[in-house]
Amino acid sequence: METLILYSALALCGLILLCLYRALYGPTVFDRIIGAGFVGTKTAILLLLIGFIYNRIDMFVDLALVYSILNFIGTIIVSKYFIKKGSGIE
Repeated sequence: METLILYSALALCGLILLCLYRALYGPTVFDRIIGAGFVGTKTAILLLLIGFIYNRIDMFVDLALVYSILNFIGTIIVSKYFIKKGSGIE
């Protein structure tokens, strides 16, 4: 079971790299914001998988929740900034 979780975490790291590419080189600001949101979501899932590997899921659930809340708030702040700036997100 631990091997399956480890391979799932490695596959998730590959997906994080793809989303990070979209966040860095997205054609529009909207693509970059969505890519950054996906990176944050996948990182929270990766934290949960690490919790399963170390058998401390209770501690890692708390970390994943806090990270998800910060990711959500950060995405909202950046979106509002670009809406006020008028970068084409409506």
